[in-house]
Amino acid sequence: MTGWTWRYEGYDPADERLRESLCTLGNGYFATRGVLAECTADTVHYPGTYAAGVYNRLVSSVGGRRVENEDVVNLPNWLPLRFRRPGGAWIGPDTTPVLEHNVTLHLSSGLMERLTRYGLGAGAALLVRQLRFVHMADPHLAGLRTEFTAEGFSGPLVVEAALDGGVTNAGVPRYADLDGRHLTHVVTGTSQQDAVWLRCRTRTSDVRIAYAARLTSPASVTVTHDRPRAVQTTRLELTEGKTLTVDKVVALHTSRDAAISDPMHAAVDRVHRAAPFDELLAPHLTAWQQLWRRSEPDVPDEVGRILRLHLFHVLQTLSPHTADLDVGVPARGLHGEAYRGHVFWDELFVLPYLNLHFPEVSRGLLHYRYRRLERARTAAHDAGRRGAMYPWQSGSDGREETQQLHLNPRSGRWLPDHSRLQHHVGSAIAYNVWEYCEAAGDEEFLHTKGAEMLLQISRFWAGSASFDEGLGRYRIKGVMGPDEYHDAYPDAGRPGLDDNAYTNVTATWVLARTLEVLRHLPEPRRRELAERTGLDEAELEHWDHISRTLHVPFHDGVISQFEGYGELAELDWRSYRRRYGDIRRLDRILEAEGDSVNRYQASKQADVLMLGYLFSPAELQGVFRRLGLSLDERTWRRTVDYYLHRTSHGSTLSGLVHGWVLARARRRDAWKFCQEALQSDIADIQGGTTGEGIHLGAMAGTLDLVQRGLTGLETRGGALWLDPVPLPELSSYGFTVRYHGHWGVRLRLESGSLEITVPSAGRYPIEVHLPGHRAVRVDPGETARLALLE
Repeated sequence: MTGWTWRYEGYDPADERLRESLCTLGNGYFATRGVLAECTADTVHYPGTYAAGVYNRLVSSVGGRRVENEDVVNLPNWLPLRFRRPGGAWIGPDTTPVLEHNVTLHLSSGLMERLTRYGLGAGAALLVRQLRFVHMADPHLAGLRTEFTAEGFSGPLVVEAALDGGVTNAGVPRYADLDGRHLTHVVTGTSQQDAVWLRCRTRTSDVRIAYAARLTSPASVTVTHDRPRAVQTTRLELTEGKTLTVDKVVALHTSRDAAISDPMHAAVDRVHRAAPFDELLAPHLTAWQQLWRRSEPDVPDEVGRILRLHLFHVLQTLSPHTADLDVGVPARGLHGEAYRGHVFWDELFVLPYLNLHFPEVSRGLLHYRYRRLERARTAAHDAGRRGAMYPWQSGSDGREETQQLHLNPRSGRWLPDHSRLQHHVGSAIAYNVWEYCEAAGDEEFLHTKGAEMLLQISRFWAGSASFDEGLGRYRIKGVMGPDEYHDAYPDAGRPGLDDNAYTNVTATWVLARTLEVLRHLPEPRRRELAERTGLDEAELEHWDHISRTLHVPFHDGVISQFEGYGELAELDWRSYRRRYGDIRRLDRILEAEGDSVNRYQASKQADVLMLGYLFSPAELQGVFRRLGLSLDERTWRRTVDYYLHRTSHGSTLSGLVHGWVLARARRRDAWKFCQEALQSDIADIQGGTTGEGIHLGAMAGTLDLVQRGLTGLETRGGALWLDPVPLPELSSYGFTVRYHGHWGVRLRLESGSLEITVPSAGRYPIEVHLPGHRAVRVDPGETARLALLE
């Protein structure tokens, strides 16, 4: 790991899945895992190419039940390029001695470089160097350059490049019982200019997919069609010490693309018009330079290098190209098939960073939610509710994609999955609407699509709350919070928990914020919205009452995760750590023992502490005051300590949230969790899961930890608010944000001071608020240096 490169030395089959995920290349439209081009899918390697938003739905038979699942589709493999000496076997790392091997990911340029020296016997070796890109300027192009150098021999080498349509979804072992054959009608052919093409479609969603490939070689190229493969072959005459180069350029289109009539025609036309490999590099490199200029944090040492890798993968999944697509935030990026490529609440950890660098991408991702508002309203209606009930897992059309069953690989049992009860995803969407509009100053979106989403989410929460005469408060029953370890009370006959604190507090915030937005809407727009939705003053008064009387349970002087949490049994944490070592997935351990985590005060991620992640201390106290409850600093610190000792961190988001919260509640312990969040994917701390796809929320969340968490940065009321809590391990760093039309507002924290520079191109000054009721206005072209209070 250096400043701008990520390098792996040596070849170890056990590490390949992880390396392939972390060496994925993408451009926001599609991405390809970092598998070696000569390798096929097997127990070691897994080639995978995924286009944003391309899903397919299949029905499988599991445990005697018919199970329907929608998956992101593993598209035909464009990478294959294998080689052999005439009459010999194909050369590869698992069949041929590997004398030298390294893979380098060039973050600054979005290039993957590999160098392998294969031993061919009798002192002969073949040096293979490859350079790969997925084009960041033209999102439909990818390229692979392969250089062959003979060492200790001269003679012919057969090189075969292919487009392979014989792929399935098989990248996650625990999904092995599910049907993964998503592609059908695979057809190959040759264009008039000798490019090969492959077209196919998805089996049920009927998305048409087309590739075209051009192979450039110093020798002649022949074409064969061995369905489902289109093959281009060239025979190189190698001379010892001399390097020969073969370039493969590929174009990808699908029927979801705008401004095309036929994907195959578009792909063939694009690959014919594409410049030579060398010339394609220039605009690709320029595009990456522009992305880094807009978003790179200036953080020193190892932390800065890891953050750069995290940002690299965020941008490969959600680039400016994504803004025009109808897609959401895939929780595992475009890097693998875990979670089936679904959209969860992870956007809650992703959009805050994008808001201040690529607001057009955030707006596009919120459009994905708005386009599925009607589906969410239908789901609420079918559940006997009003408003919009967004799904816990979303895919192509916004229906609930959460599976009915999930596999515990430790016990081998398929178990009911009740996580669809996580209705708090609606609050995450509302939060992102508000945060985006505050950061971007996008009143048009807030007054139109944003207001409508807020209204329907609030209507759902109001309809979900029932009044308890004994408590004199409203309650929300039968839900799950973010802590997926608890989906029911011990020995209960039905799933669901009552008064999850995270759910109720965020519902209160949504109701209050929606009332504020509606109150400040331009009168003509408010009238239009009320007429279209049947909104009246009586309903608004009802929302206001609920937002002041929702029940938030407490026990032993701390906020209860849900009603009755304090009555659950305590777990013998020491015993389980001694017996199992890694107990992050405590739920699986207990189920395999015939027990249930529902019986214990044990959390996968402490969702009460999520409140300290979403809201500043002042805002969180304000929400509790609205509810007529007191949340002083002492109570919050007690709550943090309580859950700190009862959390197994079975989610990569857990360390992130704990680090964020502890930076303010108990600073001396914060860095341990910050480091865990930074290491979550590069060290694969979840034990093999990163090989199935990176954790996008954790990666983006670490960037936001530096951008907002440690600076206390808030965008509200047309001003920037900062309340820095520099950690000793990270007390000096800087970053640039885009705020209210100002491109490149520069913030830098040094020990005891904050520097803010507003670019001269802006039209208006920026108002900055600091603790102690201090406020300054920084004009365009000026720099303010402010002392920070201890």
